[in-house]
Amino acid sequence: MTTIQGYFDPRFEAVRELFAEQQSDEQARGAALCVTIGGETVLDLWQGVMDKDNQRVWEQDTLVNVFSCTKPLGAVALLQQVEAGRIELDAPLATVWPEFVRAGKESVTLRHALSHRSGLSAIADPLPPEALFDWDAMAAALAAQAPWWTPGEAHGYAPVTYAWLLGEPLARLSGQRPGAYINREVCQRLGMDFYVGVPDGELDRIASLSRLRNQYGDEYARALFAAMGRPDQLSFKAFGNPSSMMTSSNRREWQQAEIFSANGTGNARSLARFWQVLAHGGSLDGVHLLDAHLVDLMQREHSQGMDKTLHAPTRFGLGVMLEQNYEGGGFGMGERAFGHPGAGGSLGFCDPDARVGFGYVTNTMGPYVLMDPRALALSRAIYRVLRQLD
Repeated sequence: MTTIQGYFDPRFEAVRELFAEQQSDEQARGAALCVTIGGETVLDLWQGVMDKDNQRVWEQDTLVNVFSCTKPLGAVALLQQVEAGRIELDAPLATVWPEFVRAGKESVTLRHALSHRSGLSAIADPLPPEALFDWDAMAAALAAQAPWWTPGEAHGYAPVTYAWLLGEPLARLSGQRPGAYINREVCQRLGMDFYVGVPDGELDRIASLSRLRNQYGDEYARALFAAMGRPDQLSFKAFGNPSSMMTSSNRREWQQAEIFSANGTGNARSLARFWQVLAHGGSLDGVHLLDAHLVDLMQREHSQGMDKTLHAPTRFGLGVMLEQNYEGGGFGMGERAFGHPGAGGSLGFCDPDARVGFGYVTNTMGPYVLMDPRALALSRAIYRVLRQLD
């Protein structure tokens, strides 16, 4: 295994040691961690390999698919439309997407979509695998889909349909493709090395993904995997329709699609930068991302309780997960922390009270529903240091 590369503030040496210990696991391949406090980077570390043959060392600029860590970037893109006065949070999506009004969706609002209360967590009719990479086909299927429950009366995570539920309105409001808009108005604005739809010239920097062997997650992960084994159930449809959602993560078609619910590609440094700015209310050092009152709304509870898709208790704000009320479900810092995990272990979040921006990425995917124990252990270690410094 390669040695740890990067920078660390000596006060956080214990966190660096924990990161090294995690990477010493025989199944570990590559990972990176970046943490900011206020305007300062205190950890920017990486180690391991980026390919399945263990031939290519993980570099400072290695990219990796961070899955649902991308969702908050899409949420910010929609909230920028609210800030610009192009749409209101409680406006029906059909006001900007008229085809969407079908099948009982006239009451579905932007707020419902952002907080997973729309009832549109999955498409029921089977779709061919190639539909996942056909934006118009997926948008049409979602426009025809009836809600799985009365919108606004419950919540259920939308792991993949979220991209079209928000992305089609974003395209119509901004006049740009969703990925292009996010790349320009979120990533480039903040100086992030992050893409929704990776350009040809950057494909060679992407780390190949693999899964940890012989690990089955916690009770919630096992419940979800059991539900996903029943083809008639919401969970199966949410994660497995089209079937290519489960098999495409190392394919070029996936890497270059604009599925901002799940296929953002970047690094820990970029995630920490995004959350650093949100920890400071949406603006920092002369760079403006989002009005402070909308950042405040993002972190207010909009959904809580048993999630119809994930079969686990979840709490959501607008486009973000909030601190969960059970052991192992939260971010490991303050009670006002908010952010989003990604399938397999990546995590981005902030603690606005401690002014922490946190990014962790890995190409060795674990089986957990919410927080991966590796990322959570690192977060808790950082918080221990912060309390000692107070």
